[in-house]
Amino acid sequence: MRLVTVAHGTRTPAGNEVARAITTQAGALLGMQAICSFVELSSPRFADVVAASSEPTVVVPLLLSAGYHIRHDLPQAVREVPGPISLGPSLGPSPHIAAAQVERLHEAGATPGQPVVMVAAGSRDALATGDLRSAVSLLGKAWGGPVRLATLAGLGDRPAEVVRPSDAVSPYLLATGHFANRCRAEVPPATVVADVIGVHPRIVDLVARQARALDGNRMSAGETRATRRCGAKR
Repeated sequence: MRLVTVAHGTRTPAGNEVARAITTQAGALLGMQAICSFVELSSPRFADVVAASSEPTVVVPLLLSAGYHIRHDLPQAVREVPGPISLGPSLGPSPHIAAAQVERLHEAGATPGQPVVMVAAGSRDALATGDLRSAVSLLGKAWGGPVRLATLAGLGDRPAEVVRPSDAVSPYLLATGHFANRCRAEVPPATVVADVIGVHPRIVDLVARQARALDGNRMSAGETRATRRCGAKR
C-alpha cells in the first residue's frame, strides 16, 4: 500500500516544498511509502505517478475545497489506472484546518475575537463556494469571533471589497505562491495578515486520517477498482 498526495502545484518552489513535506510526514506517521504529485506547474504529475505502478494506492488531494480538479480531472486520471486505487475528497472544509488557521492568526498577532476575513483562492464551481462558506463557519467557531469570506478569483467578493483595516486576514491557502502574494497585496495597509496554513501537525494528521479511511474502505469492500468519495467530509 502506498500514499499518493496531489497538490495543485505552483511556480514558487517553496510552495511545492510544503506539499512534499506534508506528504513525507504523513507517510512517516502511517508507516507507508508516500509520494507527492501535482496537477500542474510542478512534477511529478499526478497522472504519471498513478499510472506508473499497479501497487494498491490511496490518493489524498491536498486541495482545500471541491472544484474542477476534485470533480473532473483527478477522477478521470484514476479511471484510467488498472490497479486498485482509492481517491479521497478534498481536505476541507474541516475543523482541523480551522484549528490550524487559528494558530496562524495568533502567531500573526491577531487579537482574540477580532473580526477576521478568510481569503481563499476561489472557484467558479458552486460546490467549491459552498465548501468555502462551510470553512468560514468552522473558522468562526474555532476563532470565537465573526468571520467573513473574500476570494481572489472565481465567485465571490474580492479582498479590497471586504477587508477593513481593523480586520485580521486568514489566508485559506495551504502554501505560498501566486495567491498568497496576491492576498497580501490586496488587503489594506496595516492589516494583520496570518501566514498560509503550511506544514502544520493538524494538516499532517488530517492527511493520515484520510489515508487510513480510504485504506479501510478499500479493504472492507475488497476493492479492485477506483472509488470516488468526493461527497464525504470530516
